[in-house]
Amino acid sequence: MEAITFPNGPVTMAGDLYLPAGFDPEGSYPAVVTVHPGGGVKEQTAGLYAGKLAEQGFVALAFDASFQGDSGGEPHHLEDPYARVEDVRAAVDHLQSLPYVDPERIGALGVCAGGGYAINAAMTDYRIKALTTVSAVNIGTSFRRGWCGTDSDAAAAPTLKAVAQQRTAEAAQGADPAYLPYVPAEPDENTPRDLVEAHDYYLTPRAQHPNAKNKFLFTKSVSRIFTFDAFHMVEDLLTQPILIVAGSDAGSLWMSTELHGRTRGPKQLRIVEGGTHMDFYDIPKYVDQAVAEAVPFFTEHLAAAEDRA
Repeated sequence: MEAITFPNGPVTMAGDLYLPAGFDPEGSYPAVVTVHPGGGVKEQTAGLYAGKLAEQGFVALAFDASFQGDSGGEPHHLEDPYARVEDVRAAVDHLQSLPYVDPERIGALGVCAGGGYAINAAMTDYRIKALTTVSAVNIGTSFRRGWCGTDSDAAAAPTLKAVAQQRTAEAAQGADPAYLPYVPAEPDENTPRDLVEAHDYYLTPRAQHPNAKNKFLFTKSVSRIFTFDAFHMVEDLLTQPILIVAGSDAGSLWMSTELHGRTRGPKQLRIVEGGTHMDFYDIPKYVDQAVAEAVPFFTEHLAAAEDRA
């Protein structure tokens, strides 16, 4: 693994580039961008998947989102879906600049909100030839309708009113910026199982990382997130083959099944029995199953031209 930086407009992105065993700089390799969840950083699940893909012969790039982790961008701790989609495109730019990456053999794998961002990027960037989502989340829809999707979009209104009040306090009264947590700092009996497990992943030694601070800017993030729909026009614009992996016991499963139902191009849905949303972040049994599905999928759809003939 090599720590790298690459440009994304005015922002300098921090990434980890994973290379296959026996790497030959004179060779020509397929490559995959791995996109981390909301609140995550490259050293967590995105890096785990990137490392496992590299073991199977792919060049893989995990990176910190702009405004987060080691990447640049101010204000920090901003979760901007539109910027995060552009991050994916910038990562593809960088991979295409590498002499040992075949620019016609680049895919993307996104986990949780990273899956939604990868989908949205692929809809408008056909340099991405194949796409895998793991525990996919459409972050805007999830924020509006709740983790299990049981609320209406109108349920977002009280939060948006609070955003307006906080913006006024910050702009007119000099209040300090407010932050929200990605995952509950103190889960209770009403916390969905997946989010209890997310607390365990992000906030305990299981996978805690100093760059994943479990906070995002309230006013500047929420107003962007609530109007974002990662699946908007997916029926018409997503033409690339897609593999969708999710657990049968995940509260987020509804987003993967919705995506599968709406996508019209080549598609596969793999529901892993007994898996929760967070199981696919680092539990070997489930990560290995997701990788076992993704490797042949990418091998087929990122094959060299002579192998496709």
